[in-house]
Amino acid sequence: MKYMLMFVNDEAWERKTSPEEVKQGYEAVMKWWDEHSAAGRIVGGEQLKPTATATTVRKKDGKTTVTDGPFIESKEALGGFAIVNVPDLDAAIAMAKTWPGLEVLEIRPLVERRDDSGVPSEK
Repeated sequence: MKYMLMFVNDEAWERKTSPEEVKQGYEAVMKWWDEHSAAGRIVGGEQLKPTATATTVRKKDGKTTVTDGPFIESKEALGGFAIVNVPDLDAAIAMAKTWPGLEVLEIRPLVERRDDSGVPSEK
């Protein structure tokens, strides 16, 4: 089953951390990523640029607005995501528990491919 792991953190962590600790943090993350990718569990994902680079599009009462910045003001932000293919939620949770930068990690199942009618499969 496929899940999205969404890595949530404090965007200011790099500014609050020594350069050596930042380097060690990224090395640990890359090791985690490489190990799970090599095992076939990670099938996609990316790191995201900071929320300062975000653009939000909203539609309300028939009017569309485009604004700079994230959808919400928050200390925590989505820093990246991984698409994983594991047997079940327990396996996704076990993987999430080993994420080196763990502060908050949200797990969501992906909707299975749609059939020819366009309706999501409930497998």
